[in-house]
Amino acid sequence: MALPDVTAIVRACLRDGAGGSPTAVVLDDDRLGDEERRRVPLERGTSHAVFLQVPRPDAPEPPRVRIRFFTSEGELPACGHGTVAALAFLASRAGAEAGPEYRVTLRASTRTFDGWVVRQGAEGASSPYFSAGFDPGPVALRYPTAAERSLALAPLGIAGQGAAPGVRVAGVGRERLLVPVASRAALAAVDPDLDGLRDACDRLGLLGAYVYSPPSPAGRLAARMFAPSIGVPEDIANANSTACLAALLARQGTARIAVDMGDAIGTPATITATAHVGPSGVRIRVGGTAGAVGFRVAGRPEA
Repeated sequence: MALPDVTAIVRACLRDGAGGSPTAVVLDDDRLGDEERRRVPLERGTSHAVFLQVPRPDAPEPPRVRIRFFTSEGELPACGHGTVAALAFLASRAGAEAGPEYRVTLRASTRTFDGWVVRQGAEGASSPYFSAGFDPGPVALRYPTAAERSLALAPLGIAGQGAAPGVRVAGVGRERLLVPVASRAALAAVDPDLDGLRDACDRLGLLGAYVYSPPSPAGRLAARMFAPSIGVPEDIANANSTACLAALLARQGTARIAVDMGDAIGTPATITATAHVGPSGVRIRVGGTAGAVGFRVAGRPEA
């Protein structure tokens, strides 16, 4: 089957208006099977694809949109930068009549959650930007097992740098490792054995490894996400892992972070997250700025 008529490439989690993670966004009416959905990121040249089923125009407000995430390896239960891309796409479709802040409820495979979008730039701009944020849900944090430390840290090549005591396993949808290193320079020097990391993550059921530098006093830091098990050797932007890190750092007194990613692969990206610690735990809001490349509806430019 040919690719759907309604699709877009959205650059999610821009840094200063540039870079970002190109993400395919598709309006999906269930004509595609999952094998065909897996083909979309390959054929569109993106790491991830997001599939949306939108309600009819006469549906009750607020709109509730079904959302699914795929890489070439298969479906994911969640994708943070894919959610940012989807929110920007939906806000663009809604247009100026949606008001200064567009709100939508998204229904994923395991939960329903809210998203918010604010259009950036002058009204009528040909290439608008969208500041998007969402609630990633509760973050589960735990200490890794001995097997997780030894099997996953060895392929990263950083076990000898003192990372092991600070490593955590964190999950929103699927667990992944959070691995601290001593500095941005140490982060830039990480050169993982991707085949070994994939084998370790497959054995352990982990999404991948999110390696990060210490935050500055203002909460700025850098990170790299390696996820070969889902067909993404290194992710340009990973918002859900940033949400996991925000939950961890909130317990250490840092409530707001801005995480730079993508520099090692030549595509800068930045994800922001805020955390609020309350009686029921830590609540996170994560997001970034998105810009559209090639919004299309049946072959015609949409925005």
